[in-house]
Amino acid sequence: MFVRIYLRASTDEQDATRARSRLDSFVAERSLTIAARYIENESGATLARPELFRLLGDCHPGDVLLVEQVDRLSRLTANDWAKLRAEIDAKQIRIVALDLPTSWSLATPGDEFTGRMFAAVNAMMLDVLAAVARKDYDDRRRRQAEGQAKAKAAGLYKGRKENVARNDGIADMLRAGLRWRQVQAATGASKDTIAKIKKRMEAAKVEAA
Repeated sequence: MFVRIYLRASTDEQDATRARSRLDSFVAERSLTIAARYIENESGATLARPELFRLLGDCHPGDVLLVEQVDRLSRLTANDWAKLRAEIDAKQIRIVALDLPTSWSLATPGDEFTGRMFAAVNAMMLDVLAAVARKDYDDRRRRQAEGQAKAKAAGLYKGRKENVARNDGIADMLRAGLRWRQVQAATGASKDTIAKIKKRMEAAKVEAA
């Protein structure tokens, strides 16, 4: 049995490795082996997460996918969560989350009935926490949109400050022909950020022409 740790943060400004020490300690206390750590800055509300799917591709039946919280794995819609769960189930991977104690038992139960009951309870709890994580995501976005609307109406909202130096560097890399994955590795930028800069560059070309 190998443990594959998944560390995710939603934005480039957040530290995706924040929970690494807690997860490493969890593994060490159980005398397990960490096969690899997979780190990325992508929204949990999207399935477009290269490192998560690299993890799934590396897994073997019986491996453990370890996360700090279920929301690190999913803030997905019900349909997308079902797709991800199907992929995980097909690979025969066990999800373990620090905020889900029912997932902590890494030993195989002694009889089939107990094993099936345990798996059913754990699957139900995973689905509940994934649904809660999605609701929290939707609620926060709604409150954020309401706050921005009020601030705009009052003439106070100016948006997030752009990281000009980093974005200029990304533009230079794109002009030099680097692939998006290479740009991500060098700058830590998300695919959405790179896409916005690429779109801005294309618009500038059209305007210049």
